[in-house]
Amino acid sequence: MNFTIFAPVKKITLILFALLLLSGACQRATVQKFDGVALGTTFHIAYVGDPDPALPSQVDSVLRQINSTFSIFDTNSLISRVNAGQDPDLSDDFLRVLRTALDITSKTGGAFDCTVQPLVELWGFGRGNQKQIVPQTTLDSVRQFIGSRLIHLQDGRLVKDDPRVKLDFNAIAKGFAVDKVAELLVAKGHKDCLVEIGGEIVAHGSKGKRPWRVGIQTPTATADGPVESQRSFELHDRAVATSGNYRNFFEKDGKRYTHILNPATGCPEETNLLSVTVVAPDCTTADAYATAFMVLGLERALQIVKGDEEIEACFIYDEGGKLKVESTLP
Repeated sequence: MNFTIFAPVKKITLILFALLLLSGACQRATVQKFDGVALGTTFHIAYVGDPDPALPSQVDSVLRQINSTFSIFDTNSLISRVNAGQDPDLSDDFLRVLRTALDITSKTGGAFDCTVQPLVELWGFGRGNQKQIVPQTTLDSVRQFIGSRLIHLQDGRLVKDDPRVKLDFNAIAKGFAVDKVAELLVAKGHKDCLVEIGGEIVAHGSKGKRPWRVGIQTPTATADGPVESQRSFELHDRAVATSGNYRNFFEKDGKRYTHILNPATGCPEETNLLSVTVVAPDCTTADAYATAFMVLGLERALQIVKGDEEIEACFIYDEGGKLKVESTLP
């Protein structure tokens, strides 16, 4: 499977202990696994039981459907047609992601916003764009049509208050893809499974008598720094996603500009947070919260986490040149 959707992956990859250590940890269970390239990144899938030869092609079909729905680089995709001002019928997948996006927008005070596509293009974080500093006058003009307040669902159709509004689900759709693939595995009877796409993960059941286990990557000083584990934890019938600012950025006159854009200012967010890992009931939610928390910063994000029994988070941040960790994970 080799096709792309979205821009090069913006999420920080979680170290998959569940997949890297299968041979030594699964003596009591037969674990099947396969991997590939899709959605502009790699994926890994593992499940306990007998081989299912039809599964790879079925996963391929799910991912291609997601591509045709959410890829902003495919001019025939559903989201591209919406962005072009057309009024197509919205699929169940599109509506499901949009409703989750709007819910997270509300819960984070707008820190997550699916209308940031014009800003992504301006700063050069889309595919093939030249990264650049955007003048304030340009930002002021574009910010007029940025904001989820400008879109509404009416009888299953999307209504824009401003026709210039464009959607971008890059910060949530990979999590949704993980959920969809995991739902496929469970529906086919593979109730003990782990799905990872570009660092976003869903784990169901266990690998025999042992739990699935994942690790959080230690932030690096450079974009191509070594992959090392900050910590590991068990994952059971939950999802996890990580967002960070140390892999996708550019520097100008000694200042770093990251791909984490603040919808309110239109600028890359300046924060001492390096990465945020969110554990939630589903990966769509975890994905969106991880991005929102990078925008909100440690204190405000922690308030949300501590007020919501369904999510947990691990924050890695810089304090005087030293890595610090604040976590609600067990």
